[in-house]
Amino acid sequence: MVSKLVASKEERFQELVSNAQACRLCPRMEGRRRVLSHLNGSLNPSVLFIAEAPGRLGGDRCGIPLSQDQTGRNFDGLLKEAGIDRSRVFITNAVLCNPRDARGNNAPPSRKEILNCSIFLKNLIDTLDPPIIVPLGAKALAALGIISRHEINLATDVARPKDWYGRKVIPLYHPGPRAMIHRPMFRQQEDYLKLARHLEEDVMYNYGAHF
Repeated sequence: MVSKLVASKEERFQELVSNAQACRLCPRMEGRRRVLSHLNGSLNPSVLFIAEAPGRLGGDRCGIPLSQDQTGRNFDGLLKEAGIDRSRVFITNAVLCNPRDARGNNAPPSRKEILNCSIFLKNLIDTLDPPIIVPLGAKALAALGIISRHEINLATDVARPKDWYGRKVIPLYHPGPRAMIHRPMFRQQEDYLKLARHLEEDVMYNYGAHF
């Protein structure tokens, strides 16, 4: 095992990926892809996005979270609308594997599955050290609460920066089609524009440059 005292960020990340690939804690996830690699994004991200779980037709198929399915297309459109460069962010999930129901369709991760995966999420946050974290939906927000308790509420705190674990958390709704019932696309577009402004303010404050 690589010593955390001397390991580079790249080495720590590779160790985390290896540990995630070897994980067998969740029986329902057996045979699924562990969606964590350099395909997830930059190791020096301006923002870390955390979704719920890889999609059956998206991340589980291609290894890139929030990609190639309808949820991924929605997410890409929201980023583009807000002028956020996907190459400068890192995207992960509350659980790294795709949970499915008895019919083989996407299913929400259980509390136990989120708990099992929380060690990987914590290690990822500690390794990447992102200044801003954006949980997408209630499941991702709950996953943060396992790492360090918070009182953030998605409905009342959406798109508002909150202090958590030495960082800023800006909760947003999940970009999946079902979530659009609770937060329609035009409202989510407004949320992502607010996020972009927060990102720009953070970069200007720390580096004197625009995002």
